[in-house]
Amino acid sequence: MNAHNFEQSRRYALQRLERELSPNLLYHGIAHTRDDVVPAVETLAHMEGITGEALLLLLTAAWFHDLGFIEQATHHELISARYAVEVLPGFGYTAEQIEIIHWIIYATILPQDPTTILETIMADADLDVLGRDDFMRSEGNLRHELALAGKEYSDAEWYNGQIKFLEGHSYFTRSAHTLRDTGQKKNIAKLKLLLEGLDRGK
Repeated sequence: MNAHNFEQSRRYALQRLERELSPNLLYHGIAHTRDDVVPAVETLAHMEGITGEALLLLLTAAWFHDLGFIEQATHHELISARYAVEVLPGFGYTAEQIEIIHWIIYATILPQDPTTILETIMADADLDVLGRDDFMRSEGNLRHELALAGKEYSDAEWYNGQIKFLEGHSYFTRSAHTLRDTGQKKNIAKLKLLLEGLDRGK
């Protein structure tokens, strides 16, 4: 496997994401992979000193990690890993490389439990938004996506759930802590203000 093989696999994943994802995926749409997770992987990998083949494997996993949403949201990570196992041999990836990619994708399953540096980078990149300035917009998209799937929440339920999730989350890599811890605390504070506003309005 080389850079050419990676580019072939990247194009495969990108084309399927573009053509086959439901338009109702307002959070888990193509932008999540293309504009959020892949750039976060690249940034964290650079900061953590990941280069060469390891970087290509990590980026392959990033492009494939949400491909399972083409079929369904539930257990989409397992489906994404299955796609990787099925198609990557055709792009020149070895069985050992595919096994690594398989486990990197699994590292995004909640609750996250990564065991290698590549898995920790992937886990952190997938939830990079928790510490970003655009978190409130993104969590609104997630709420709308879930509502379209039949899972609706009251404002109090949603804000309490988001606060619990963010307060229970900790990044794994030192780089992600450096980049996102402060922003994550700010986003928790924003959510608490919204929740307090609901209480005052009663």
